[in-house]
Formats: sequence, C-alpha cells, structure tokens
Amino acid sequence: MKTIILGGGLAGLSCSYHLGHDNCLIIEKNSYLGGHAVTHRRDGAFWDEGPHVSFTKDTGVRDLLTWSAGGDVLDYPTDVGNYYSGHWISHPAQSHLHEVPEPLAGQCYNDFVANQNNPNQPQNPENYQQWLDQAFGISFSRTFPHAYTRKYWTCDPSQLATDWVGGRVFKPDLETVAAGYEGRPKQNTHYINSVRYPANGGFGTFVKGLSRGVNVIYNQVISINLEAKTLVLASGEICTFEHLISTIPLDQLIGLIISAPSNVIEAASLLRCSSLLLINILGVQDRPCPYHWLYVYDENLYSTRISQTHLLAPSNTPEGLAGLQVEVYASPYRPFSESHAAIAAKVVNEVMDMELIKETKAMHYYYVPYANIIFDHQRRKAQVTILSYLSNYGLVREPDDLEPMTNWQQSAAFHTPPELALAGRFGQWKYFWSDDCILRGCQLSSAPSLK
Repeated sequence: MKTIILGGGLAGLSCSYHLGHDNCLIIEKNSYLGGHAVTHRRDGAFWDEGPHVSFTKDTGVRDLLTWSAGGDVLDYPTDVGNYYSGHWISHPAQSHLHEVPEPLAGQCYNDFVANQNNPNQPQNPENYQQWLDQAFGISFSRTFPHAYTRKYWTCDPSQLATDWVGGRVFKPDLETVAAGYEGRPKQNTHYINSVRYPANGGFGTFVKGLSRGVNVIYNQVISINLEAKTLVLASGEICTFEHLISTIPLDQLIGLIISAPSNVIEAASLLRCSSLLLINILGVQDRPCPYHWLYVYDENLYSTRISQTHLLAPSNTPEGLAGLQVEVYASPYRPFSESHAAIAAKVVNEVMDMELIKETKAMHYYYVPYANIIFDHQRRKAQVTILSYLSNYGLVREPDDLEPMTNWQQSAAFHTPPELALAGRFGQWKYFWSDDCILRGCQLSSAPSLK
C-alpha cells in the first residue's frame, strides 16, 4: 500500500479519506475505528470517550461531519456552569462575579481593578501562574484557575508555559468584569456558545461516513524501520510503505523506531500528558441542572469536569434517566493516589452531594491513558530534538510545528504528501480539537479544501 497510516482516530480517518481510501492502509490497535471519537454503548446508554461536541466555525468541517453522520444532527446553544463550595456560577466565572459568594466576589473585583493600574505587571509572563495573576488578580486566580489547573492539568500553574493559552482562557476587560459583578453580563464570553452533536448514537456517529470504504488492519505495530520503510506487526506481518503518517502518540512512535538515538528516546520521555478516569453514571434527577457541562473548582473533590450526556442528545440515555460523565485526571506530576474503583465510588457520592442526581441506577468507569498534552517548560525543547531527528527520514519541518495550535488560515497545504508525516493531537503533540484533526488530513493530502 502506498501510504500507511498509524491510528484510526479522526486524524487518521481524515488523512485516509482525503488521500483516498484506496491509496491508504490504516493500522489500528483497537478493534474499532474512531480513536477518542468513539462512542461506547452500555446500560442502554451511549457514552463518548470523554467530552466531545463539535463547535467548529469551519464550514467545510461542519459540512463533512454532518454528511458523515448522515445529516441527522442537533444544533443548539450551550449552557455551561461552575461549581464552587456549594455555589453554582455561570461560566466563565470571571464574567459572572455577581454569582460568586461575598466577600470573595468583592475581593476578586477589587483585585482586578487594581491590576489594571499596576505599572509593575510583567509584560511577558514567564509561566501560566504569572499569566493568571496578571489577567485576573490574586483573589480570583488563586481561588479558581489555580485550583482548576491543579485538577485538570495535574500540575501547578507555574509549571506550565503560556504558549498554549490563546483564546482558551477568557481574559476579560474591566467593563466586562464590572458588568458581571453588578449583574448578569449582556453577552456570552465563553469561546463555546453553540454546538453540533449527532441526534443518535453519540459523537462516534460523526465518524461513520469517514470510515466507509477504509482499508484497515486491526493489529499492533511492534517496530518501525525508517531506513527500510517497513514496519512489523504483532502478528508477524511485515508491511512496506512509501509514505508513513503517524497519528499515534509521539512518544510511542519514537519507542517503536529501530535504532532511535538515546537523546531522542530521552526527549520522548520528557513529553508529558495527562491520563483520564471517566466515571459514567446513570441516575435519577430530582431537580434538573441546566448545564450541558460544568467545572468543579473544589480541590477536595475528585470531580473535575462533569458532562450531562442526556442534555447533549436525549437519545444518549434511556427515557427518564440522566447521564453524568465525570472526569478525573492524573499524570506523572500527580499520579492517582487511590484505585480507580475507590475514586469512582467517591465520585458517585460527590455528584449526589452536589444534587446532580438523587439516585444511582448504574455506574461504570473507564481509563484513558492519553488525555491532554501538558505544555510544560520542557515540552518545546523535547519536540525540537524529536522533530529534527525525524526530518532525516522525510519529515518536513513546518513553521508552526512547535506551536500548540495551528492557524489554518495561514497554514499552507503540502504540494505533495511527505514521506513521513505526523497528524493529530498526540501525533503532533498539539492542543488540537476535532476540527483540527480533520483539517490536518486535508492539509496533508494537498487538497485546497475539504472534500
């Protein structure tokens, strides 16, 4: 086969679709396609592998996903919330200080005002902690985003760089904060204000059309010889390629390459990402909560982010039941200190104490070893070493290949597919969303636009 693609997630499927399924062979270690975009069926409910909604503004991606799902999709505005010490606060909290309990709300507002006139603010924050303190003031940043960083990113904000932030954390102006302190702000300041989601079958329905006609081997790659352009599968089969596209985690790719230099192996070991324990709960609600998903700031609680799956699509859960998917994160920075079962049991109690459900009908948990790239201070240097090495085997260095995000309006398509390419969140080690993974496949196919 001319092009071999490692991994059958959204990035791999997009690459195969845009290059032409007849020209590609996907090798997927799981027994199914979709990667993290897969949806599992259990207890009569649909459970995505982590929180997934489509909120892309790219019309090509929207049209492609709608076609792939057979046109049966839902479009609706989102309602997102926060939970802090028994209080419900609209998201983002910095725009809704009137919902924060006093005296904390007043302290947050006064700190923010004082920050606007502080001539000693660093012009270029050295880390995410400095960025947060400068953006929001000490009272707000230490109570909310500092705490959430330790839960979600699993490290202290001082351990993170700032190159990943972009528009993902809303930095308000004084007028917005003042309006939110005095009463409800006039506009939604969250970067997600509407989403698209399949009407039936969960988020995984979005990959159905992309998967149609794909060539795939469900097997595990155990070694790659970049010199000979061959790879060996666990079954013993040897595959030869002209072009290789890897969507598997970058550190795993390096571990498979025969004779990779020790400095490159060491660099791969410095790449950090979080892992995710998903606790999926079916239950009965006494008082329905309006939020599609919510963020939990209390550090004494395992629950970090909670999605209400029945609000994403009514078909996700049996009639009359609510679906809660709770995220709990770990990493080398902060490993789990209890068993998955013990954490899941405590999470059930947490959501009941929060009054999200009054009775549990079913619960199961699911571990995801790769969740979020952690953009710490060693990440960029490690990637330089790895990408420089891979460029000896046909990888084309790109102007933004070290940047956490890709600007697709400025990023040019390849004139011809490279001999070796990386694609996807973990393949490129980027802060990618679903639409980014799809657009990468389009870019590598040299297509001027989505087909």
